[in-house]
Amino acid sequence: MVRRHETPQLLLSIVPVVTIFAAFFILPFARLLIASFEGPLGAGAYTAIVTDPRYYSSLVSTIVLAFVVTLTTLLISGFAGVFLDRNHFRGRAVVVAALTLPLAFPGVVVGFMVIMLAGRQGLIGEIAKLVSGQNLVFAYSIAGLFVGYVYFSIPRVILTVMAAAEKLDRNLEEASRSLGASSWRVIVDVIIPGLMPALLSAGAFCFATAMGAFGTAFTLATDINVLPMTIYTDFTQRANIASAAAMSVVLGAITWAVLAIARTAAGNTVAAAG
Repeated sequence: MVRRHETPQLLLSIVPVVTIFAAFFILPFARLLIASFEGPLGAGAYTAIVTDPRYYSSLVSTIVLAFVVTLTTLLISGFAGVFLDRNHFRGRAVVVAALTLPLAFPGVVVGFMVIMLAGRQGLIGEIAKLVSGQNLVFAYSIAGLFVGYVYFSIPRVILTVMAAAEKLDRNLEEASRSLGASSWRVIVDVIIPGLMPALLSAGAFCFATAMGAFGTAFTLATDINVLPMTIYTDFTQRANIASAAAMSVVLGAITWAVLAIARTAAGNTVAAAG
């Protein structure tokens, strides 16, 4: 119970948080929302996102890419995170450091690394030329962006999985095995449910990052039609501020909805497990 003389102190402590939240989120978002209705189409700027082929294909491509990146990252990081938590071997610290190295790189650097790997003079192309005589180039497409996003997302997810795997109750696994469960059943029935809150949270963050990441897409942008690049093009080259603002609002709404659903699902998973 809060005492009366403590109320002013609590209010004073909240003021900086409210001020920063209003200055850096509420006011900019409100201005963005207003700008989306100021164009010649008015509210039709939102309708155009699903009726205009360029906008619609950009939206669908972005969602599908973010979804596939999230599933791939969770699959790779899930197995790798549990393995690294359960196995301590010489050089483990080096492996963890190497897997988390992309945390130090901004999106532009990640995009440049993808070009060095799968660009016109990339390593994969040189190897393919030696083997088949044809250069293999995919850095400047959705495939290249997919590689960059997965590379960028793995460190964040794998650290979350390792922290969650460390807290798993090993007794439940031993009990399952003693009752005749196979290793696969232990993974499906014990380990994955135990990791589910962490997987949902990390997956939502991964999805949100892939939806809105700009630096990597901008570096690779040759034949890439994703929402951040469409917003940038409409704003800088077409001076279509209303459409860019509407797409920004839609992108933010989708991302926020995924994060909210993941938080709710993770909470329900913890409650069910408890």
